Amino acid sequence: MENNSVYVAGDNVITSLGFTTDETIRKIKNNNIGFKVCNDRSLTPAPIPLSLVDSYQLDELFQRTVEIFRPDNRNTRYTRMEKFFILSIFDATNELPAEIFGTKTQLIISTTKGNIDLLEEEKKVLYEPERIYLWRLAEVIRQFFNFENRPLIVSNACISGILALSIASRMIQSGRCENAVVSGGDIISEFVVSGFTSFQALSPEPCKPFDISRNGLSLGEGCGTMVLTSSTQRFSATNIRIAGSASSNDANHISGPSRTGEELAMAIQKTMHEAAFEPTEINYISAHGTATLYNDEMESKALVLAGLQNVPVNSLKGYFGHTLGGAGLIESVITMRSALDNMLFRSAGFSVLGVPENINVIQQHTPATVDTCLKIASGFGGCNAAIIFHKEKSTH
Repeated sequence: MENNSVYVAGDNVITSLGFTTDETIRKIKNNNIGFKVCNDRSLTPAPIPLSLVDSYQLDELFQRTVEIFRPDNRNTRYTRMEKFFILSIFDATNELPAEIFGTKTQLIISTTKGNIDLLEEEKKVLYEPERIYLWRLAEVIRQFFNFENRPLIVSNACISGILALSIASRMIQSGRCENAVVSGGDIISEFVVSGFTSFQALSPEPCKPFDISRNGLSLGEGCGTMVLTSSTQRFSATNIRIAGSASSNDANHISGPSRTGEELAMAIQKTMHEAAFEPTEINYISAHGTATLYNDEMESKALVLAGLQNVPVNSLKGYFGHTLGGAGLIESVITMRSALDNMLFRSAGFSVLGVPENINVIQQHTPATVDTCLKIASGFGGCNAAIIFHKEKSTH
């Protein structure tokens, strides 16, 4: 078995804050949040704050991209979700050699619901019935870019994005491929909003992760992409390396997380062990931080059990909401940028600590030495995941 190091060679983030990583980071640094009260009855029966990507800009940018990259596809109809994935992958790979789509690259798609809006009657007639299946979504994306290998799909609730990065990293480490294009996304639809409404999990205001007055999550949509490689010379990779990852399951409840945090702590500890880092060497933690009562409580307990209670931690969901299958990718890209920019971003929506354990929530943007970052996530079905990004001192 080979043991190749895995580096990040390209990235993109699409959120309500922008269509590129730079744009989203700039908005975060300016303390902008992407929520607007939505009165669209096709999405929600009652007004709630949602973090929606601008549809006009999405369509305009997509048409421009098709004309540049695949003019032969200008008359092909693509779904909203497919446009997210295509734009994100295009931006993340745009400056890389064309061989990134070749036989040595694995495409991995992370999503929880995919083309879920095709359940709606007025959209059913626009696409073939199989378009709602995740395998078909992935195949549409593969065909657009002419990826030579069959795509993989990771759909495991809210840890999907981190799990996809973990799988990609292990495939590269073992020599099954040299590169991976990992893209994760989800859209807001009536189905998604009604589902979380039935759980009584949605906040009537922009969410407040870890805060004493938090009262539920806020939904967002978006897409994130990371290009991973062991071929650092050919693909001019950054000096950000995936140092370790792990997952676990607490088998507690179909929607409620562990009450002790032991199982997320297990995933964190296994990740640190694989990466060969001690708790004192972790500079920053990007938490899942959904702003629901039990998730944030559980995460605080897990961080203490893992010996990380003093490490600066934030949740990025206060900026652009919970993006479901996109969260792990989107938040990992921003975590990586924290390291590259040596900047800790404040946890938007946070004011007064409201979790059982005294964790170190970031209250304002702070310049800091950020070399080693931990990203964590938890999801329905009791799943947990963790991944460590390490900034090496010198490029390869």
